[in-house]
Order: sequence, then C-alpha cells, then structure tokens
Amino acid sequence: MAILILSIGAGGPALAMGGDAATALGSEEYKAGKEAVEDKQFEKAVMLLTKAVRTDPSNADAENLLGFSYRKLGKYDEALIHYQKALSLDPYHKGAYEYMGEAYLELGDLPKAEDLLAGLVRLCAAGCEERTSLQQAIDAYKKAKPAG
Repeated sequence: MAILILSIGAGGPALAMGGDAATALGSEEYKAGKEAVEDKQFEKAVMLLTKAVRTDPSNADAENLLGFSYRKLGKYDEALIHYQKALSLDPYHKGAYEYMGEAYLELGDLPKAEDLLAGLVRLCAAGCEERTSLQQAIDAYKKAKPAG
C-alpha cells in the first residue's frame, strides 16, 4: 500500500487559482481550519479546510487536516480520499502516513496500517514523532485485539 501511495504521488501539477490573493485567502482559511481542529470543532474545520483546498489546491497540509477532521467525524471514505490527496501532493508527508494508518486501524485493517508504518520507517529511519505515534497505535491495537 505504501509503495502504491508513493507511486501515485508524482501526479500532475496543481492548477493555479487566481494568484497571490487566492493563496493568501487559502492560507487564512487554512489557519482558521487548523485552529478549529485544535479546538476539536471538526465540522467547522471541514468547512474552512474545504475552502482552503479549493483556494489553494497544492496545500498538502490542508488536505491532511481535512482528512483528519473527516475521520474524527466518522466519515472514513472522505478521510481516506483527503489523505490520498495529501500524499499525491507530497509523497513524503509524514502526517498523512500517520493519520491514514490510524484511520485504517479504526477500520480494523491492520495490514494497511502496517504498510503505512513501513512507509514512515523509510521516511524517517532514525525515528520521528509520526512514526512513533503510529507504532504505538498499532501496538495498542494488537494488544486490544490479540491474534486469534
């Protein structure tokens, strides 16, 4: 899965949308969306981050947080779409790997979560926060659901 994600990542160029004013607006909406995520206001975050990615379709961080917000609302199909978009924009986006892995754990798909962990191992061989967090989530999942 992680290899597939990395191979998808080299997609076409993002479309330009209106120059600096549009990008600035996208940045403001992104900042407000990020604050909504931090405040656990996920419906508000979805609204703001959706506007941010429309205004600045090259913002992998906004796509990742949009996926996170959808996941927190229990909308896994939408979450996975936005994590994939984040990785297509930035195939090295460690946060998207982590959050997508956590989504797969929540969906009960341990092998896909482990594939994403393998991608993080390649991205940050010496360790990083995202790798550690996903490893801990996988370990907790395995402990809670022992192999049967």
